[in-house]
Amino acid sequence: MNIYTTDKIRNVVLLGHGGAGKTSLAEAMGYLAGLTSRMGKVADGNTISDFGKEEQKRQFSISTSVIPLEWEGCKINILDTPGYFDFVGEAEEAASAADAAIIVVSGKAGIEVGTKKAWDLCEKYKLPRMVFVTEMDIDNASYRQVVEDMTALYGKKIAPFHLPIRENEKFVGYINVISETGHRWQGKEVVDCEIPEYSKSNLQICKDTLLEAVAETSEEFMDRFFNGDTFSEAEIRAALRMNINDGSIVPMSMGSNILCQGIYTLLDDIVKYMPSPENRTIAGISLKSNEIFEANYDFAKAKSAIIWKTIVDPFIGKYSLIKVCSGVLKSDDLIYNHDKNIEEKLGKIYVLQGNKPIEVTELHAGDIGAIAKLTAARTGNSLSTKANTIQYGKPSLPVPYTYKRYKVVNKGDVDKVSQSLQKMMHEDLTLKNVNDAENRQMLLYGMGDQHLDIVVSRLLNEYKVAIELCVPKVAYRETIKKKSDVEYKYKKQSGGHGQYGHVKMTFEPSGDIETPYVFEQIVVGGAVPKNFFPAVEKGLQDSIEKGPLAAYPVVGVKAVLYDGSYHPVDSSEMAFKMATIQAFKKGFMEAGPILLEPIVSLKVNVPDECTGDIMGDLNKRRGRVLGMNPVGDGKQVIEADVPMSELFSYCTDLRSMTGGQGEYSYEFARYEQLPSDLQAKEVAARAQKVAENNVDA
Repeated sequence: MNIYTTDKIRNVVLLGHGGAGKTSLAEAMGYLAGLTSRMGKVADGNTISDFGKEEQKRQFSISTSVIPLEWEGCKINILDTPGYFDFVGEAEEAASAADAAIIVVSGKAGIEVGTKKAWDLCEKYKLPRMVFVTEMDIDNASYRQVVEDMTALYGKKIAPFHLPIRENEKFVGYINVISETGHRWQGKEVVDCEIPEYSKSNLQICKDTLLEAVAETSEEFMDRFFNGDTFSEAEIRAALRMNINDGSIVPMSMGSNILCQGIYTLLDDIVKYMPSPENRTIAGISLKSNEIFEANYDFAKAKSAIIWKTIVDPFIGKYSLIKVCSGVLKSDDLIYNHDKNIEEKLGKIYVLQGNKPIEVTELHAGDIGAIAKLTAARTGNSLSTKANTIQYGKPSLPVPYTYKRYKVVNKGDVDKVSQSLQKMMHEDLTLKNVNDAENRQMLLYGMGDQHLDIVVSRLLNEYKVAIELCVPKVAYRETIKKKSDVEYKYKKQSGGHGQYGHVKMTFEPSGDIETPYVFEQIVVGGAVPKNFFPAVEKGLQDSIEKGPLAAYPVVGVKAVLYDGSYHPVDSSEMAFKMATIQAFKKGFMEAGPILLEPIVSLKVNVPDECTGDIMGDLNKRRGRVLGMNPVGDGKQVIEADVPMSELFSYCTDLRSMTGGQGEYSYEFARYEQLPSDLQAKEVAARAQKVAENNVDA
């Protein structure tokens, strides 16, 4: 592949709802640009971008892939992102690396939740954007409906650049709104044609919208517009480029990915209207001077880059995908990674075409490429030189809240599973592997159930290790509500020295469930010698790890040793420790034992029309709704206190109640008493596990 300067580069991310046609659009672009001799299909598993085994099996994108292609003397880096919400982290990373976006909408399905989320992502990263409507070859696809719906949502900035020509319910051509010309497909050729009579009124509306937008770019144009002057096509295109770059106009186009119709004009429009990196800004901190370093994709400045994505594949190895922020990066350059404090010499530099690495000698500012085997490099790391160390901000990725417990099927694979998950977490920053030592379980956090299922499948197919997912243990706690007074005499005689320990103790609530226990002794007259007090406390420490009620950790207990007796020969620390353990079991069960459950503070962001359903559902989950706050865009944030145990399937349920529009977050708040009926069930279930000697299961 040729080397391209900054002004000849376009970095475009494809965003949209899952199944809208992003991957088949990228495939059609690649085919037109000559990357393939025949178009692959998602259903056949032979597209350039969906190269992963899981993607081919499930027939949807799981990770972002880069497809660089050459068009009209420019290099277009197409970033094909997943549309399903479980992989939103991939779309975030790609949006942070792109300079413009194409929001892909299915002409058949129309505006979907993913369309709105794609728009919000463009707003977050201030990306100029176009809307491309796919599936125009299907009978019930409606371009007009999509235009109307987008205009209703986002106002007059929506501007159709092309209109469809249909004959006998078939998509046969298009009208170019700017040049007011008709075109139709004849085989692989595009020929000029008359504009159908039924399209002329619609064409005039669209043209007027464009001219209004053009007029607003300068006072001179505004005067000409009101005086009835016409603008030349060159003037219109120049003004539109400015409008598109500042986001005041969002062009709309359409086509058929499968028939490769409308793709040629889309590629032309990307080159004509989408900004090159030199029209974008980026700044970091110069760690030498502590001043802002305005890189702004200037090839003349000190070289720097940011790693926006990492690929760790058992088959193709590890690649750090970079975007050059300033300067020109060449193979054999010395590069310093400030985050990891490592300086190393670059080997080969690549551009990745799907999973196919193509070696290049250099990458100019604004270009996207890949470096293999960068030591310890991670997504979000900044690369520069030691002489001019630059630090860039890291992309803000969503926090995973869905989690499940996992067990390694083959005990000998524990280390291998840990290493494999480590590699997958380098690649996917929305995946977390947590060792919950307190509850003796391993937890896997992700963006949804599907995300976690795919991790399990990848571990088995790519890393050859098996894990099983199951419902996590709830971190219940045990405490008491009353006071009890008990004594226990531990006495054993077996020839020679015996064992003797005798304690009298009271147990009551300490009032502080943050602390497991409080120990006091008020023994008088040396009934229990002082040197045995530590043994009594050690007995308490051992007892609180697994409570007598259901083998959960004990909290909030005050234990007072007030009397006892000892034997001058047979008493030992072990005897007093054992006496305390038995006294604790008896005293705890006589003091009104209860289970405490963790409560979380939950925030749910949902559209106004869904608030009733969400609040009803939270009540079913034993939640207490605390209030609602409007956050604009027709959305509300519902705040509630909910038991942790009621949130295990919440991600899937919330999406189904809100059509995928709901989002939630939570954090631990406190412990509260578990209702007695649920406590009885839990105690019975735990008793069975204890009987099976499997209390950690």
